[in-house]
Amino acid sequence: MPPRAVLWDLDDTLFDYTGSDRAGALRHLRAEGLLAAHGGEEAALERWRTVMETEFARFLAGELGFLDHRRARARTFLEAPLLPDAEADAWFARYIAHYEASWTLFPDSAPALAALAPLVRQAVLSNATTANQERKLAVLGIRGSFEAVLCSDALGCAKPAAEAFHGACKALGLTPGEVVYVGDKLDIDALGARDAGLRAVWLDRTGTGEKAGEELPPGVLRIAGLAELPELLRGVTGFGAPSTIR
Repeated sequence: MPPRAVLWDLDDTLFDYTGSDRAGALRHLRAEGLLAAHGGEEAALERWRTVMETEFARFLAGELGFLDHRRARARTFLEAPLLPDAEADAWFARYIAHYEASWTLFPDSAPALAALAPLVRQAVLSNATTANQERKLAVLGIRGSFEAVLCSDALGCAKPAAEAFHGACKALGLTPGEVVYVGDKLDIDALGARDAGLRAVWLDRTGTGEKAGEELPPGVLRIAGLAELPELLRGVTGFGAPSTIR
């Protein structure tokens, strides 16, 4: 069965989240006078990433709401567990201003979206909130490439749960076998999509899989950049016939 839609991860797949976050966090911590207190740039950024990953995991697990996870990041980083909500919100808002000023797409993102536009339907499936990702796509100028933006807050579950992928397919009116999922994380994106019955493409921008010298898991295709995606999909039987958006 030829694919009828490509379902995209957003952060670190189309949008350079890691680069944008690093630049924004560095500007924020420098402006707040916090770099020296945390051992310099790299040590401070490593702490920033660790705190983010820990608190975001709690958000995905349903332990914290999105706003509360941001407050937890501020309190944990500052080692100020009693920091009032208003002060935590203000501190994190200052970071957001620096972060958003650093937003950028990967250079191959817009060309890949344009190349696929005549061939398949396209949508986003993300573990972030709908409001956050809708705004991000609009600011980055690519919202019009997608017929739907499907996020964990609206779906009620998050990747790699099969229910998240199935909910996105249902929203598109397609079966999992008709959908290709493209994401940068092997476990959450590629294996999650494969186990849910979608066709899985792992975007390995850093060459992690190649460096490890390990065989790809069965049912997962690997690309090093999005320029490879149209040709990869052309190898799938029937791909290339125009798709009608319902």
